[in-house]
Amino acid sequence: MLIESAVPAFDADLIEHLVVHADPRATYQAARDLDLLSVRTPLTTVSMWVRELPARWSGRAVPPPQRLVVGEGVGLPGWLLLGEIPGREIAFGAVGKFWRPDIEWRDVPQADFAGFAEPGWGKIAANFTVTAYGEHASLLGYEVRTVTTDPVSRRRFLRYWWLIRPFVAHIMRATLRTIAKDAETRG
Repeated sequence: MLIESAVPAFDADLIEHLVVHADPRATYQAARDLDLLSVRTPLTTVSMWVRELPARWSGRAVPPPQRLVVGEGVGLPGWLLLGEIPGREIAFGAVGKFWRPDIEWRDVPQADFAGFAEPGWGKIAANFTVTAYGEHASLLGYEVRTVTTDPVSRRRFLRYWWLIRPFVAHIMRATLRTIAKDAETRG
């Protein structure tokens, strides 16, 4: 899996799966075309609003992008497309100090992502995987791995992770449901 080569060892991970009542082709295309801004539940809306408070309070808030499409490389500072196995897996990631109230992101070239180890940073790698599940369904997976580059950052991240992990899991499940709905509509 692409996520294995991007982040083979990690400090934290989450994995969610969902059976989608659509063939793998439609499911994969729905995952690839996902606009992350379309993932909405009351809890995701509140979670994102709270997460953006420090930037708003500091006067550094930026207007939200129009779209955040996974297959187009996400389109945010620090985020990049890590690779794709068409029809099976698409991986994306970021380098940042995401445990801080006002996140600092760092742009890293795709070729340097796996080996990036400068102290003080963390790396997130995520992927969507699609496999056949019976004759007319798919198993859609979503995995997120996070690794830090030094012990101090690891301690800071793990405290942050303890707090946000349930919200990340909810967002991941909502993301899978959004992809499934799109895939099932496509046929």
